[in-house]
Order: sequence, then structure tokens, then C-alpha cells
Amino acid sequence: MSKKQLFGICYVSVWVVIWGTIGSLVDLPFLNADIYMPGSIGQATTFALAAIVSLAVGIWVYPKVLNFGFLVAALGLDTDKSD
Repeated sequence: MSKKQLFGICYVSVWVVIWGTIGSLVDLPFLNADIYMPGSIGQATTFALAAIVSLAVGIWVYPKVLNFGFLVAALGLDTDKSD
């Protein structure tokens, strides 16, 4: 497995954690206010919308992360010839 592949897996993993955290933070007030019940379509919709937002932000941020020269150099991503 190349360094670029490992970096990609780590990047996606971080965004999955961010998605879950944001989804949970948005979900909690709805559950506390009895707007919907756990396991309902409302909760699924909340997490689906959080996933879409997280996906869009993750795609938008990815090129910016790769522009951090110190990060790319520290991880050795600039010298990795195997894609």
C-alpha cells in the first residue's frame, strides 16, 4: 500500500468521524424535543443530510490539505512514485 493510499484512507476515516459527530450534535436537540424518535425516518434524514454536507466539505477541503507543503513533505507524499 502506497503512502498516498494510506493518506486517503486516513483522510476519509477522519471525515467519517466528523460526519458522525456533526450528525449526533444536530440529532440530539431533535431527540430531546421529541421532534422524532430514535430509529425513525427523521433521524435517518438528519444523518443523511449531515453525510451529504460532510462529503461536500471533505471534497472541497481535500485539495487545500494537499497544498500544505509541510504536511505533504512530512508524510513523504511528494516523493511517492507509485499511485
